Amino acid sequence: MKEESVNQIGCIHTCQGLELDYVGVIIGEDMTYADGTIRTNVTKRSKNDSTVRGYKSLLKKDPIEGAKELDILIKNTYRTLMTRGMKGCFVYCVDKGLENYLRQV
Repeated sequence: MKEESVNQIGCIHTCQGLELDYVGVIIGEDMTYADGTIRTNVTKRSKNDSTVRGYKSLLKKDPIEGAKELDILIKNTYRTLMTRGMKGCFVYCVDKGLENYLRQV
């Protein structure tokens, strides 16, 4: 491991396919936990994220299937990021309910 690598930052696009010793993941406002359920909200996703471009059209065309696809996309993004660390993963959650849930599982 290079000493300076601890200061590097990336996204799903830059770390896909890479395996790192350790990874830190920030789970933003697009994923929360309430009433016993992990919930996703595509409107809270960064406007710079190209993976969710066109989501409004998708939801307008087929709200139920579109919501399912976007839910899977958001969850898979975080899953991919959290599985890049071979020795460990540090997670920070903006939503404290999600943080408490993840500490228990």
